[in-house]
Amino acid sequence: MKSRLRFTLQLSFTLLVCLFMIVPVAMSVMAGLTENYFVGLESGLTLRWVNEVWQLYADTIWLSIKLALACLLITILIGVPAAYGLLRSRRRWANAIEELLLLPVAVPGLATALALLLAYGSYREFRGSWLFILVGHVLFTLPFMVRAVLSVMQTAKLPQLEEAAASLGASFRQRFFGVVIPNCMSGILAGALMVVTLSIGEFNITWMLHTPLTKTLPVGLADSYASMRLEIGSAYTLIFLVMVVPLLVAIQWAGRLTEQRR
Repeated sequence: MKSRLRFTLQLSFTLLVCLFMIVPVAMSVMAGLTENYFVGLESGLTLRWVNEVWQLYADTIWLSIKLALACLLITILIGVPAAYGLLRSRRRWANAIEELLLLPVAVPGLATALALLLAYGSYREFRGSWLFILVGHVLFTLPFMVRAVLSVMQTAKLPQLEEAAASLGASFRQRFFGVVIPNCMSGILAGALMVVTLSIGEFNITWMLHTPLTKTLPVGLADSYASMRLEIGSAYTLIFLVMVVPLLVAIQWAGRLTEQRR
């Protein structure tokens, strides 16, 4: 009896928390699909605001996707070897580097963006391109990739596996791509999930580094809520969810498929 009551209370609390988070999102989505939010569903459903957002802010959506994919590629190319180097290194400075990697997360995004502006803001072509924002996104998301991959490497007993492969005559390249990468693939996918979501939704750094020609989805979203009708901002939120949710589901599906194959 007590266990059933405890289960009921836990389930009720979980459902309340879910409703607390989902209801505002659902109301925002409905606002983007109604003719007039203040009248409600009685005003009728429409895709007018979605079409208007696409006409006004389509460039920001494509730029966010491009930034997220480029950020993912760079963090994988840098983060996986960095995690492997930290795993194999037995020197004291390896722990210091591992802690320093958390600085971009601990430091406010506005401070990071200001540092980039002071260091590279004088290069006009670089300052006005989307690559400038990409640098800020990589600095912010790289620790998440390194941490995710390193934690999996530490539990996968890679040194023993590499020694076994080396005893069979495998070269370093064969060991890295044939032993290390497959055994830390779950960490890479977990890091990819965090990198993509953080890059698409990042606002503080992007707000400081963007120009009128390099607005991203979160900056455009803030702009739409500040200067447009509420329905347009809500329709922008709907587009954001339609773009992000399938991407997250695809990455999680790829992770499960990889685990099943392993």
